[in-house]
Order: sequence, then C-alpha cells, then structure tokens
Amino acid sequence: MKIQRRQMKVDIPSVAMGDIAFNLLIFFVILAQSQDDSHIQWTPAKADNLKGSGYTKVTVTIDKDQKLYLNGQELSEAQLAARIESNLGNAPAGQRKVMLKAHRDCTAAKFEPVIEAISQAGGELVHILEDKKKK
Repeated sequence: MKIQRRQMKVDIPSVAMGDIAFNLLIFFVILAQSQDDSHIQWTPAKADNLKGSGYTKVTVTIDKDQKLYLNGQELSEAQLAARIESNLGNAPAGQRKVMLKAHRDCTAAKFEPVIEAISQAGGELVHILEDKKKK
C-alpha cells in the first residue's frame, strides 16, 4: 500500500529577511569605520641608524592635536592599558609588539603616560621614526 505524502507549504517570513538585512548593514558600517584612520594627522620624529620593527598587533597614535588613537579608534588614556591588554590577548613574548606613532611636536606630558600604559599592558614598545636626511 502506498501512503500519500502531505504537501507542506512553508512561507519565509519577510520580517526575518528585514532583520537579517539590517544586521548585515550595521556590521559593514561598523567594519568600514573601524579601519579608517586616514583622519589622523601625525608627522614622525627623526633619528639616525634605524632598523625595522616587524609585525605589530597594536598601533597607538598621538596626532598633532594630542589626540590618542588605538588601531585608528580614538580613546582616552584611562582606557588605553586595558584595551591594549585585550588586543594582545595571550600572545607570547616577542609577539607582543605595540607600535607607538607620536607626532613630532607631541609633549612628554602626553606620551609618557602612553608609554606607561603600554608597559602595564605587557606590550613591547616600538617607536616609529624617520631617518634624518643628511644635507
């Protein structure tokens, strides 16, 4: 004996499609904003006999207006150590490099607390400098 199957009709709710589209839109907007650090204006300091630093997971930038950025996102000095520590995670020694890019006119009162925060987070500090051009 052959049993006839019942045909089931399943409708996809249109509200769910709208929610998915909205979530994807938010995801891409946030992703696009977090990678744009072109608004940061800084001019590196200069030094002699420089060598390369290699790959770094974290970049801290102090721009010409003394604003502080972590991987292109502006933040305060109070948040810096915790955010660096979370970005470095459980990376072993030698892979905990933190790149510090400070504008050449940055004052010691601004960059010294940043260096201390990097140290507290267990980061290995790498400065960004330019070779002096000899005339």
